[in-house]
Amino acid sequence: MSFDTLTFDTDAMLAGLKRWIECESPTFDVAAVNRMMDLVAADLAAVGASVTRIPGPPGLGDCVRGDFPHPRRGEPGILVMSHLDTVHPVGTLKALPFRREGTRCYGPGILDMKGGAYAGLQAIVALAKAGIETPLPVSVLYTSDEEIGSPGTRELIMHHAGQHRYILVPEPGRPGNGVVTGRYAIARFNLLAEGRPSHAGSRLKDGRSAINMMARQLIAIEEMTGDDCTFSVGVISGGQWVNCVPTTCRAEALSMAKRQSDLDRGVERMLALSTENPDGTRFTITRGVTRPVWEPDAGTLKLFELARGIAGELGWELEHGSAGGGSDANFTGAAGIPSLDGLGLLGAGYHTLEEHIEVDSLAQRTRLMAGLLARLSA
Repeated sequence: MSFDTLTFDTDAMLAGLKRWIECESPTFDVAAVNRMMDLVAADLAAVGASVTRIPGPPGLGDCVRGDFPHPRRGEPGILVMSHLDTVHPVGTLKALPFRREGTRCYGPGILDMKGGAYAGLQAIVALAKAGIETPLPVSVLYTSDEEIGSPGTRELIMHHAGQHRYILVPEPGRPGNGVVTGRYAIARFNLLAEGRPSHAGSRLKDGRSAINMMARQLIAIEEMTGDDCTFSVGVISGGQWVNCVPTTCRAEALSMAKRQSDLDRGVERMLALSTENPDGTRFTITRGVTRPVWEPDAGTLKLFELARGIAGELGWELEHGSAGGGSDANFTGAAGIPSLDGLGLLGAGYHTLEEHIEVDSLAQRTRLMAGLLARLSA
């Protein structure tokens, strides 16, 4: 069949997506994430999916799995994998309201990645409405902590992914209307500076400022950035009283590399910065969440070739490549499960107050996803 014949009402799709965008769901706000999971669980049930609510890890929101009716349900099939947490705090809608302006539509998390997650669901719904049965059973998995590296859901992701033949991930599409067939390696680090307290007014010289220590280390860390590996610090907090020399200061850092060996060397360089000084002050770096490098193998490239053929039928040339920034496909792809990422919408500005999608990509990318679901077989 020609997937160009599948009909999508863009206005109706935007109206449905609006509900998801206006249900703000920053990772660390458990109640907000769970409200989003309530919404998606209801939408899944409304289109006939069997819904499983999976309690979240400590301090994080729940996850939701949906399994769609199929004669071969229970056999390995296709898992459409998305996250519904965002980096935008509750209240961001005041500065970044859901709105359409010409060819763009704006909103917190609309590109990364609620728009793609919504499109993935609509692809499944469109095939069902058209009476097209997919060769393989289809499931969806919505997780709650991808924006912080998936520390609480990695095992869950791999458990569910291991039950399927193929993984489709509707993260934002590559610029130029492409998809993602690999991801760079990423490591996170926790930084702790421990100083010595004193009264900042009367005994300043007796103290050793943890903030001062951290500031010097942050400059050194970011100056380690090179062509092979990048280093950046994105979170910092320290001190409690301005009239006290601060005893502790904490920060979080991120390192990214195209090759696993480069990241491994970067990790060694970071951990080597830990030190204990004669005056009792300390600077300690511990390794946090790591996403392994994902390089395209034969299974992933075969998935891409199928996608490229479908895109050609729909009238455009589909490109592919590796991308910076992590996704949960780092885990599945690196484990050898054929995975295709970047199937989501086109746009720009994610993680900022300019986050938007290109409206035309909503129907275009949903058709591409529908084509994959309808063509993938054992």
